[in-house]
Amino acid sequence: MLCAFDLLEVNGEDIRREPIEDRKRRLAGLLRLPHDGIALNEAFGGDGAMIYKHACALNCEGIVSKRLGSPYRAGRSAHWLKVENPAAPAVHRLEEEDWA
Repeated sequence: MLCAFDLLEVNGEDIRREPIEDRKRRLAGLLRLPHDGIALNEAFGGDGAMIYKHACALNCEGIVSKRLGSPYRAGRSAHWLKVENPAAPAVHRLEEEDWA
């Protein structure tokens, strides 16, 4: 299963400069009907610390917080913050691969 979390281009139109919330809305529109093998990654607004706590309780890899209004930038961005759950199996697998 693939999880779609952002949309960068539509029908050849580069939309990376559009705000994240607009890109996510357009992506949700494209995926409003079920598609085999692809799902829309759910976004949550609110208290980031509480959302992170719940993500950890569900054994998720972590969370990525994105500032509303931010355009897409490849690589690291001051507008996006990734916080990993150190107890998540996926994080442990990544650490093991780094040592291999």
